[in-house]
Amino acid sequence: MVNAPFEVNTPPEERAAALVAEADAAVLVLDRERRLVAASPAAAALLDDATPGRRVSEEQVASMGAPLVLFLGGVPELSAYEELRAGFTAAVSHELRTPLARLLVLLESATLPGADLEALVEQATQEVLQARELIDDVLFLGELETGSEVVALGRTRARPVVDEVVAALSERAADAQVRLLARVGEGAELPLRPRMLRVVVENLVENAIRYAGPEATCTISVTTEGGGPALIVSDDGKGVARSDLPRLFERFYRADQARSTRGTGLGLAIVKHVVTAAGGTVEARGEPGRGLAVVARFPG
Repeated sequence: MVNAPFEVNTPPEERAAALVAEADAAVLVLDRERRLVAASPAAAALLDDATPGRRVSEEQVASMGAPLVLFLGGVPELSAYEELRAGFTAAVSHELRTPLARLLVLLESATLPGADLEALVEQATQEVLQARELIDDVLFLGELETGSEVVALGRTRARPVVDEVVAALSERAADAQVRLLARVGEGAELPLRPRMLRVVVENLVENAIRYAGPEATCTISVTTEGGGPALIVSDDGKGVARSDLPRLFERFYRADQARSTRGTGLGLAIVKHVVTAAGGTVEARGEPGRGLAVVARFPG
């Protein structure tokens, strides 16, 4: 509790700051525009920047785990949420148009004289699978964001999950001429449910298979960095421009060399959401010609 009573003319911002200053839990006080008014010490430690006045997005709040969020002057207008939702819906619609447009062209080609129906059916099947993969990823990301999918529940031995993913993706890796290498100790554990750990490893390995390039090696390892476990999926392939690194975890973002691939553009966004929901952090390291490494760190 605050020891001294407030003066009658004490600004509400100062009152809020004083009230949360001694709170043990992570507490954020935001205004109607989602600008930061005050943060408890525990919440400030979880924010990259706890300067009053900066805007705190819903994604940043989600990355903090489950802080208590108080709105000064009332909750934000729904228009901001609706605008975000509309933007996401438009992006999904745009991404779905590509496989559907290709499918339409293939179906039209099938009516031409001398068409290779077997090859066209195979290509059409791939386009349908691409659209289904995108829809599945969108629905899964929606479940994560609404909290209906529990991410962290106990700890999971990493080696069996990594071995399972490597076995499942070995054929695709061979087709892409990418070698998969697991370096995970038998006793290594990560604070994720088995399904969530599998989702993270699958998406990171699939990302390497799609973008690393022929003759690359993708290595999956679990180490201890900074006192907590870290999952690292790295490759020695084409790499990524440094300017692209901060944006790799954005929904539908693709670096220039990845725009011609058939990924959904949501894989790394899903990875980030799972890791941050478990209280961890994720970052990408790399540069052109020197491969890419994605490091997911978790609390000890």
